[in-house]
Amino acid sequence: MRFAVCVFPGSNCDYDTYYVIRDVLEKDVEFVDHRTRDLSRYDAVVIPGGFSYGDYLRPGALASRTPLAESIGEFAERGGLVLGICNGFQILTEIGLLPGALLTNLNMRFVCREVRIRVENNQTRLTKKLEKGDVLRIPVAHHDGRYYVPDDQLEEMERNGQIVFRYVDNPNGSVSDIAGVMNREGNVFGMMPHPERASEDLMGSHDGLMLWYSLISD
Repeated sequence: MRFAVCVFPGSNCDYDTYYVIRDVLEKDVEFVDHRTRDLSRYDAVVIPGGFSYGDYLRPGALASRTPLAESIGEFAERGGLVLGICNGFQILTEIGLLPGALLTNLNMRFVCREVRIRVENNQTRLTKKLEKGDVLRIPVAHHDGRYYVPDDQLEEMERNGQIVFRYVDNPNGSVSDIAGVMNREGNVFGMMPHPERASEDLMGSHDGLMLWYSLISD
């Protein structure tokens, strides 16, 4: 399985993500930058966290107007597997590949700490190595992580099983405690917690590994 790790000006979790895929999972991985126009040689694309383009206008807005963003859209349309983490989640909502928006945290502060998230749907490419109801310890680090969708859209997402994770201890005021979602087709995922920062014991938790193992399993 070959991964692409996206790099925008301001990405800062790209090397962390690359390290986990290459050295922990022992999978092929390459960096692709914001000018990339073709992702057809990859099996999965990961958009890491950071502050793409300094979060000017709003997080993910400028990144969503790049050639790479267009390539990600085409890749997803062909059924390619896409995971957006933190700023990557914000970018995916700006592109329109995921519903909703990420707003400023309710307390108006940057939140950086470990949180607990509960698996709401384990019948996905990201969670199939887990059980529904499992609770994972994974860190967050964001200022604009408050997930929002209108009530009618939230009800539709619930019916479709698109809510993948919920916070046990909501750090940002996200609607319905949502920490991660997927598209209707089940090939595009977005989550605010950072699984790449919880993939080795020396980091204090290896709970994020189960998500990576799910992604690479047949």
